[in-house]
Formats: sequence, C-alpha cells, structure tokens
Amino acid sequence: MTKSIYVGNLPWSATEDEIRSLFSPYGSVTSVNLITDRETGRARGFGFVEMPAEDAAAAIQALEGASLGGRSLRINEAQPRAPRQPRY
Repeated sequence: MTKSIYVGNLPWSATEDEIRSLFSPYGSVTSVNLITDRETGRARGFGFVEMPAEDAAAAIQALEGASLGGRSLRINEAQPRAPRQPRY
C-alpha cells in the first residue's frame, strides 16, 4: 500500500529528479508529481511523492524542515482534497 506525501515550499526550480533523489534514501519512490499552473505552466511550489506506507513515515519524519534550494521544506501526509462547489 502506498502513501501520498505533500511536499511544500519547494523552490520554483525544483525538478522531479531532485525530489526523487531527496526521498530515495528512505525507501522506494513510486511517483513524483510537481504541480504546475494550468495557464502558465510554471511551478506552483508544491508537489506530491508516493512511497510505500512504511517508508513514507520515515521520510516525513526525517525530511520535515529539510533545506532544498535555500528553502525550508514542509512535508506531511497528503490529505484528500475537499469537495469544491461547482463554478457557474
């Protein structure tokens, strides 16, 4: 079973490979998804990493507050997205 990890406060220049190498010492990284703006295609400064549940807990604990590109990362277990009101 995999867990999704929220990774926030990323530098705009962060790449999926950098994030994968940051998390890989703590276990197998299933996927990395950096979120970009739909209209501009620019990074939004956060993303998600999927790892096996047992590895995810260790990665969250070890990497919370770690520095990447001069920024202190915010890392925690991803929460399900709240339902949104339709836009008319």
